[in-house]
Amino acid sequence: PDPPCRQSSSTMRVAAAALCLAPAVLAFQAPASSTPASTRLFETKKDLIALQEGNPTAQGWEGIWDPLGCADFDFWGIGNEATIGYLRHAEIKHGRVAMAGFLGFCVQSLPIVKGEHLFAPYKGYVAGVTPQEQWNNIPLVAKLQILVFVGMLESYGE
Repeated sequence: PDPPCRQSSSTMRVAAAALCLAPAVLAFQAPASSTPASTRLFETKKDLIALQEGNPTAQGWEGIWDPLGCADFDFWGIGNEATIGYLRHAEIKHGRVAMAGFLGFCVQSLPIVKGEHLFAPYKGYVAGVTPQEQWNNIPLVAKLQILVFVGMLESYGE
């Protein structure tokens, strides 16, 4: 083993290096907030109507657009405010899924994806077809895997 003076010397080097790096680490830390952030958890139908009426770029029809009357529902007995929150969460999530699906459609239309490949991505691959034809060419087991995966994502978020 190293003599005691050598051990303390190496410990001092490590400590000095850590202290030199401390300001760099603090640069990546978010500043502390002086006031706590407040989040509004519940919103009623009255709040939705007030939000729509206060929006200068709102649509031309009267009131909020709710053709099914979902703003009055009470899903699973959790209350109307929680139902509105659930519906807003679902709308945002499904909008993101639609954007990702459109992006996937555009990518599948590119020649590098739908063209010839050195290794076929799946059994029965045909080069130069549209995204709809690509879906038709995928084996049924692969389609079921995709649908089960999407279903798992859907059940996880809501």
